[in-house]
Amino acid sequence: MERFKKYIDKKISLENIKDSRQVGSFGLRCRYLPDPPEDFDEFEFVTDFGGKENLGLMVTIELMRIKKVFFGMISSEDPDVIRPLTESELGNFFEERGDQMVSFFDYITA
Repeated sequence: MERFKKYIDKKISLENIKDSRQVGSFGLRCRYLPDPPEDFDEFEFVTDFGGKENLGLMVTIELMRIKKVFFGMISSEDPDVIRPLTESELGNFFEERGDQMVSFFDYITA
């Protein structure tokens, strides 16, 4: 998670987040997109992990600045339930897709 700390407090581009084609090029699909976002809100994205589209990426913002980034597994029984990734899962995901996620954050903060 160290590589994502540089994005904390960076301003996001709502226009870029809403570009589903470009967001899709990073292997992500928007799951929740507040438009317009509240002063304190969250964007939710989903991507595949282990052959299933079950990994969630939550980006919490305050006044359009990133305040928190969270990767978690979405429950297949209840999609509102998201559990944190284990250290091993997180390591595997970043090994496989870390550069792609960094490119995504570079894009939404451009």
